[in-house]
Amino acid sequence: MVSSSDATVVVVDDEPSIRELLQASLQFSGFTVVTAANGKDAVETIEKTRPDIILLDVMLPDFDGFTVTRKIRAAGVTSPVLFLTAKDDTQDKVLGLTVGGDDYVTKPFSLEEVVARIRAILRRTRSDSPSSPVLSVADLSIDEDSHDVTRHGLPIDLSPTEYKLLHYLMENEGRVLSKAQILDHVWQYDWGGDAAIVESYISYLRKKVDGLTYSDDEGEHKVVPLIQTKRGIGYMIRAPKDQPAAQAAVSGAAR
Repeated sequence: MVSSSDATVVVVDDEPSIRELLQASLQFSGFTVVTAANGKDAVETIEKTRPDIILLDVMLPDFDGFTVTRKIRAAGVTSPVLFLTAKDDTQDKVLGLTVGGDDYVTKPFSLEEVVARIRAILRRTRSDSPSSPVLSVADLSIDEDSHDVTRHGLPIDLSPTEYKLLHYLMENEGRVLSKAQILDHVWQYDWGGDAAIVESYISYLRKKVDGLTYSDDEGEHKVVPLIQTKRGIGYMIRAPKDQPAAQAAVSGAAR
């Protein structure tokens, strides 16, 4: 797994204050940071640096971040791109993902969120082990190819929205996600409601994922809860200390 200490980030933003703030924050978090202030310099810097990830503002003075992405992709640069977009600009978000972006953060953003998003993308894109379609937390597994979900070897039937929510939680294992973040990522293109919908779906998931029982030679047991609520902050999924992630192999073997 890649660590921040050996990852290079190219930060592209035409506003000096934002660029310098991001540079300082990322360097403090252990990343090597290279910056650019416009589209032309961004393309040249990215092609020369071949960074691990690119933090790219959509609005630039010469040409936009989407054009930058098209140019570097045409040049064979495969580094993941995290866009900085205007708040609630759904068209930008859709277009950014269409042209080859990997994720987006809306302005105004928190520095903690940017760092967390970068690390999440690096976990997905830079792994020391061969890529696997199976995402696991303790004995809970998602097969990203087939969309099969199992817990302790038992199949779990989820709706498309429940699957997206669970996948987002598992992809960010150990990280608390706010209701706003969950709304933005799970319901980003087809939901304009309030955060109460998140509470409802977390409740649905708990019943299906953490409400299971299984039997063995010693009798019937309840699974250990994985979905946690951090009051006033949000939700997270995390393997309990006494149930190591290696137990996820039970799920894979049971398919």
